[in-house]
Amino acid sequence: MAWTTAQRDRRPAALRFVAVICLAAALTACAPIYRNHGYVPSEEDLAQLVVGRDTRDTAAPKVGRPSASGLLNDTGWFYVQSRWQQRGALAPQEIDRQVVALSFSESGVLQNVERFGLERGQIVPLSRRVTESSVRGQSVLSQLFANVGRLSAGQLLDN
Repeated sequence: MAWTTAQRDRRPAALRFVAVICLAAALTACAPIYRNHGYVPSEEDLAQLVVGRDTRDTAAPKVGRPSASGLLNDTGWFYVQSRWQQRGALAPQEIDRQVVALSFSESGVLQNVERFGLERGQIVPLSRRVTESSVRGQSVLSQLFANVGRLSAGQLLDN
């Protein structure tokens, strides 16, 4: 079977079309996928809290109950939010993590509101409102941030 002139002229155009489709598919596969996990109250919600006056009962409607609290005596509430990025077949990477810690006295009065971030693997205080000079509860936050590299994406997605 012999090719006609019209058929020969269409072949380069068809090859260009296929090449453009393949290139677009390859670029789309490399586009990052972002996933957000957890919850952190907004700055507006945290601004409603009054250190030294609010209690656990009055703070809960303003910022919500956390998924994590103090381990032994419930003197702290911890809100954790992470943002993960995945590119193609590469493993997901955590690109941002924020922790908000609310500390309460034994009687349940709000003593401290802190916001922490993660920068180059180090815990960075982003904001802090304290009634006392000593800040408590950092050992628990250090434990939370110490698990950055120990979790796999499968463990996070199964929860």
